[in-house]
Amino acid sequence: MEQFNFEKLEVYQKTLNFVDLVYEITKSFPREELYGLTSQFRRASISIALNIAEGSGGSKKEFSRYLIIASNSLKECLVCITIAKRQKYIDSDTEKDLRYFLTEISKMISGLRKYLRQ
Repeated sequence: MEQFNFEKLEVYQKTLNFVDLVYEITKSFPREELYGLTSQFRRASISIALNIAEGSGGSKKEFSRYLIIASNSLKECLVCITIAKRQKYIDSDTEKDLRYFLTEISKMISGLRKYLRQ
């Protein structure tokens, strides 16, 4: 099966893995959070992948702009993680795992932005 260029990016693949993890974890969130934190966390995680994909087809400058938007969605995910932990929807180990995942994605996005500036 043919792939688009963005599908070959390691950061894109890692982001999809993060989305899978977010979906799995949010399944255990309280039902009353379905249209609140659960929805927001899922949408923010998806937004990271969507912006990487959408920006990849344009110019270097345009791609860099989309990577900034992806980084902003990543920060949104961090806030969702913090809220989930404070509300006791996730434990410390899960929080640590999610934050580590996002740290890696953030470094990859930063590296890609530096590459694009060259």
